[in-house]
Amino acid sequence: MIVEETELKGVVILKPDVYADERGYFFESYNKEKYNKYSIPSEFVQDNISKSKKNTVRGLHYQIGNFAQGKLCHVVYGKVLDVAVDLRNSSPTFGKYTAAELSDENHYQIWIPIGFAHGFAVLSNEAIFHYKCTQIYNKEHERALYYADKNLNINWKVIEPLVSEKDRNAMVFKDIGNNTFI
Repeated sequence: MIVEETELKGVVILKPDVYADERGYFFESYNKEKYNKYSIPSEFVQDNISKSKKNTVRGLHYQIGNFAQGKLCHVVYGKVLDVAVDLRNSSPTFGKYTAAELSDENHYQIWIPIGFAHGFAVLSNEAIFHYKCTQIYNKEHERALYYADKNLNINWKVIEPLVSEKDRNAMVFKDIGNNTFI
């Protein structure tokens, strides 16, 4: 497995060893021993799967307090642009983002630790997206950052994004106040 650090400390792209032949392919999507070497937790408490159409943007979501989540993300089918925004107040990259294309062809994963907002845009006709979480979902601790915030200037690589009402009405970066991480 190849692990690439991003410009945001703690966020890494994982490129697993994929064994392919005429039957298809095989790879380990998680191995506690290997992933712990890269500070990826050994305990996940919730797995989520979403299916989305082309041009869908989901995010930017995060949870605060005792329900803050780290996420290990990958694409089962299709292709997405996966985005993490640094919301750690004390970080030199506070307010910056990183993005990676994840697909069923490259099999890349992205580890997004606590302290980041997360979202993705579907670049293929449809995508099935899977992520493991270090904490259970809690609606009261959920927050959303506006995906099209001009201050973040994220290029989602989609035209006319399909976005939920919640995400269209999310807070802008300059208004997040205490809804961040230390």
